[in-house]
Amino acid sequence: MDEFKPLGAEETIALLKKAKEGDEVAKERLLQGNFPLIKSIVKAYQNKGVDYDDLYQIGSMGFLKAINNFDESFGVKFSTYAVPMISGEIKRFLRDDGAIKVSRAIKTLWLKIKAYTDECEKKGETAPSIEDLAKHFQVDAGDIVYAMDASRMLVSLDAQLDENSTNSQSVIDRVVLEDKSDLILDKILLKQAIQDLQDREKKIILLRYYRSKTQSEVALILGISQVQVSRLETKIIEKLKNRIK
Repeated sequence: MDEFKPLGAEETIALLKKAKEGDEVAKERLLQGNFPLIKSIVKAYQNKGVDYDDLYQIGSMGFLKAINNFDESFGVKFSTYAVPMISGEIKRFLRDDGAIKVSRAIKTLWLKIKAYTDECEKKGETAPSIEDLAKHFQVDAGDIVYAMDASRMLVSLDAQLDENSTNSQSVIDRVVLEDKSDLILDKILLKQAIQDLQDREKKIILLRYYRSKTQSEVALILGISQVQVSRLETKIIEKLKNRIK
């Protein structure tokens, strides 16, 4: 589909500059162009009791945060920077889904309130009042209060699982240990990094790590020496490490 056509590096940077200036069309184009990326991350968090559409919405909020916070001086591709931002937003949402269930609408409103107040704080602005928030989100002041109160009912992640033990894990410690989704995210980052390699570099990685060819076999295929393959492989691995740090 045309709306999901991948964006080039130059087009991405141009859209980011416009988006940072408040251009909603640019933000939408960035979201559409990065749909496969957001979708691939969301899939890593499925089967956790939350609807896919909800996860995608939260992931998109993380993506928008990445747009606001990204700086070219970071020295990384925007997509590489966006992955942990999207993942982090989803993790926070799942983490805050405590034993006391809060309706999806209220939880979503709270997430929007939090994102908005965080942005105000970042800009050095005065914290918005209940009335300000109600006006900004076009809801009743009572809904704002309820959403904020509901957020406080969620289980504390720093609470120890065994209060009688000084070595007891907290809830968040257990979540981090049991969450295998980071392995999937590492694969996403690696895939992004490989796509940026030159054609010969991609071929060496494909032959060595996906088709299990020896360096000698790769040398024969490429028409170079085994020593050259070894040197090239070392440089490629180092390049990939630097790009996914």
